[in-house]
Amino acid sequence: MFHWLEKNPFFFTVVFLVVFSIAGLVEILPDFAKASRPTENLKPYTLLEVAGRQVYISESCNACHSQLIRPFKAETDRYGAYSLSGEYAYDRPFLWGSKRTGPDLHRVGDVRTTDWHEEHMLDPTAVVPGSIMPAYKHLYNKNVDMETAYAEAYTQKVVFSVPYDTANNPKLGDLKAAKAEILAEAKLLAEDMKDPAIKAALERGEIKQIVALIAYLNSLGQKRRAN
Repeated sequence: MFHWLEKNPFFFTVVFLVVFSIAGLVEILPDFAKASRPTENLKPYTLLEVAGRQVYISESCNACHSQLIRPFKAETDRYGAYSLSGEYAYDRPFLWGSKRTGPDLHRVGDVRTTDWHEEHMLDPTAVVPGSIMPAYKHLYNKNVDMETAYAEAYTQKVVFSVPYDTANNPKLGDLKAAKAEILAEAKLLAEDMKDPAIKAALERGEIKQIVALIAYLNSLGQKRRAN
């Protein structure tokens, strides 16, 4: 057989490619699957963070900000530890981004505070002189869609087996309990905010989109790992 293959270069090439492909799959797939598993103690997004992620997507923040730190010294020096595939295990869709008009945000929760985000989103140039980022004043007036946030989290749990309702992870409960949970988390976050209108809205049971967005930004980085 081998002698015949040596005399027929075309078939020899086909057999070689088939064998090479099988060997490659045997070597690559197990490591790929292992790397894609959730990193140790990775937490699913809370319902408020889910709502904030929806705001982040709807405002197309990923058009100007990536969430993927590559293993290059210039990037790790500026943004922190390089990104691991397992850190995105509960992200659907992925928000890696392909352009950096602004800085990478994958570790922003480790370096920025709630009050910094509050001021920055209201008036970027007041915090970063010369910034070309637009102001997002409308987020201070629009309410979070709590029902949609709950529906997305519930879908992630049922369809993709995201481990909600487990030890050290967010609990979903029913919709009424979920709304109470989101409101409680929002009030806790708003303690570090300065805008009295935000806090007054929370007392009325309303969560402004800026609160959810900041919750999501705060979650990016090592803070998503349980202690």
